[in-house]
Amino acid sequence: MSKTFNFYCDESTHLQNDGMPYMMIAYVSSAFNQLKQHNESIKAIKAKYKIKGEIKWSNVSGGAYPFYADLVDYFFSTDLNFRSIIIDKSQINEDREGFTYDDFYFRMYYQLIHHKMNMGYHYNIYMDIKDTRSHKKLHKLKEVLKYNASIRNCQFIRSNESYIMQMTDLIMGAINYKLREKNKMEAKNKLIQKIESHCKVPINQSTPKSADKFNLFFIELK
Repeated sequence: MSKTFNFYCDESTHLQNDGMPYMMIAYVSSAFNQLKQHNESIKAIKAKYKIKGEIKWSNVSGGAYPFYADLVDYFFSTDLNFRSIIIDKSQINEDREGFTYDDFYFRMYYQLIHHKMNMGYHYNIYMDIKDTRSHKKLHKLKEVLKYNASIRNCQFIRSNESYIMQMTDLIMGAINYKLREKNKMEAKNKLIQKIESHCKVPINQSTPKSADKFNLFFIELK
């Protein structure tokens, strides 16, 4: 029997002129048959700490740190996997002939999704809906991925509908925070250290391509 996996994709500081140095896209993946267990477990962790609202990197604080530390421990104790592609925007050559930022963005999504797939399995791709352009983006992404027969479904959902989508935001936020050398909040620094203690590598550099649990790919464009 073929296995099915869900990818919960999100993006951060990815806009062309947002003044941020890095473009990040990422997903947390889960085996389809484990989704119910993950949702129940994360809901129980939230209840333990009486946490309301979404799981977000921006919500990490001193008071919330024990909750987020438990979430990180949970992620690393399960079959959940994380993958991210990170691009230094200063390396993007926007002057080359035929370049469009939108095309570049979708090529990066292809790189994110395609290269860790097992063509013997099936996949559902979920992306965080962000703005009125999302449906046009979805159409383009489906076009980019249309030759991949392993993809069963590709659609947008709202982040408040998925705990695992929120986990993508949390881990991606930690990486972006370290890359930008913010270093201002003790709780966020401690959470980054906890993530690094689990994955055994700094989260501001590429991991081996073979890494499955925690896979980072810093693309060199020059």
